[in-house]
Amino acid sequence: MPCPPFVLCILDGVGWGRRDGSDAVYLADTPVLDGLMARHPWRLLAAHGLAVGLPSDADMGNSEVGHNAMGAGRVIEQGASLVERAIRTEAMFATDAWKALLTGRTLHFLGLLSDGNVHSHVDHLRALVGRAVAEGHRRIRVHILTDGRDVSGRSALTWITPLEQEFLAFAAAGSDVRFASGGGRMALTMDRYEADWSMVARGWACHVRGEGQPFGGASEAVRTLYAAAPDKDDQWLPAFVITDSAGPVGTIEDGDSVCFFNFRGDRAIEITRAFEEGASFTGFDRQRVPRVTYAGMMQYDGDLLLPKRFLVEPPAIDRTVGEQLAAAGLRTYAVSETQKFGHVTYFFNGNRSDRFSATLETYAEVESDRVPFDELPEMKAAAITDLVVAALQAGQVDHVRLNLANGDMVGHTGKLAATVAAVECVDACVGRLVHACEVAGAVLLVTADHGNADQMVELDKAGAPVCEDGKPKPRTSHSLNPVPFILVDSRGRWELCDVPGAGIANIGATLLTLAGLTPPDDYLPSLVHRVG
Repeated sequence: MPCPPFVLCILDGVGWGRRDGSDAVYLADTPVLDGLMARHPWRLLAAHGLAVGLPSDADMGNSEVGHNAMGAGRVIEQGASLVERAIRTEAMFATDAWKALLTGRTLHFLGLLSDGNVHSHVDHLRALVGRAVAEGHRRIRVHILTDGRDVSGRSALTWITPLEQEFLAFAAAGSDVRFASGGGRMALTMDRYEADWSMVARGWACHVRGEGQPFGGASEAVRTLYAAAPDKDDQWLPAFVITDSAGPVGTIEDGDSVCFFNFRGDRAIEITRAFEEGASFTGFDRQRVPRVTYAGMMQYDGDLLLPKRFLVEPPAIDRTVGEQLAAAGLRTYAVSETQKFGHVTYFFNGNRSDRFSATLETYAEVESDRVPFDELPEMKAAAITDLVVAALQAGQVDHVRLNLANGDMVGHTGKLAATVAAVECVDACVGRLVHACEVAGAVLLVTADHGNADQMVELDKAGAPVCEDGKPKPRTSHSLNPVPFILVDSRGRWELCDVPGAGIANIGATLLTLAGLTPPDDYLPSLVHRVG
């Protein structure tokens, strides 16, 4: 007997917080979600740290590892842990990629500078620079993207200032190590899903050609840019270039080496393409393309083999939910807007770009608006919902998964009112999904990949709000909070199981169970079982 359709609705960044004035999810008017939790079985799931394969429970979850975990059905050791082990065991420095990097005249390190451990970690950069110096490399340049998103909004100097002192110590020992360029992660270089190639173009001009506001040092640059725009945090800082009497100190030239030290793939692919692709590249006009030895911290796309050289093998994720649904002949419809399209496809399928079945899997991408998220907090949630409702009405799908990105993308702005509006928009869309599922006889699972909108204020170690100028300091990064998991089955065929300590990786077996399939033995237990 065919299984009824089942829908996985991922409310990106909608976690379960303190239920107070710092929690945009709690502050929002959410009659649909409130009603679902009053009438249907639900529970909380872990969505950070060890539950999603990160090194410790002090590490925030993120959309990449969250969708990996759901699609894998088990905890997969993720990039941060793999890099830490490769550094600790020195396996990284025995690779051909590392040896090739050391052949460059100037060795450039480019990446996100913070300890957020979502895309990168400052200690990884320290290890790379220190090892290069120890192995005799005498000219090193560091190009940074300031964070303000996975960490506090204006925290760049936390890492820049001590690194400047460390670089001076290297110089005293005979190695020329300097910052060369920088700018905010949302202003340049780190675009994803080809949403805005102009970001990458600005980064290329800054890092490669040395175009940007000139400063004598990175700390000076950040302090000056802070003063010029008091309302702008690190993620939006404009491009800056470090110069001396001869001009920019670190343009990227023929014969150099470049290491992109981020481990997460989505925001690393486009700049990697700019360095590695030849005349076929169409992202933007590069003007000049230096002949360099390029390597990434990891391989960011295993299907496209980007980059060709990398320092750490990515996690191997096989037997994903998507693969098993396709093998069983079930039809999948995956949809989101550009900002999260790769998450319901590439990441959910175990870092795989290609479909498992061209005939059984349909992917739909709604193009994201190119405006600040707090100015249009509804984003494309309604358009995504339209597509899902139409797919269910057509009766041609077995499994639907969608991501409504509002809680995460608007939450990252730190703007409380806009984030409340974003959550309210999502709530209305869930209401439409509930109705469509009832009509189609579909089972609906409502959950999230991590928290964000649920904590809009920075907290100290004691849990008290951190204040600046007498006001709570806005938080722009993810939270460590669990996420809700709601089972909506209007026909009463399924109920929740008692699975102690469950996390979002348990969703994998849950989906296979709803599909009438037996999950692999190494999957974490399903969260549902059939009534009777």
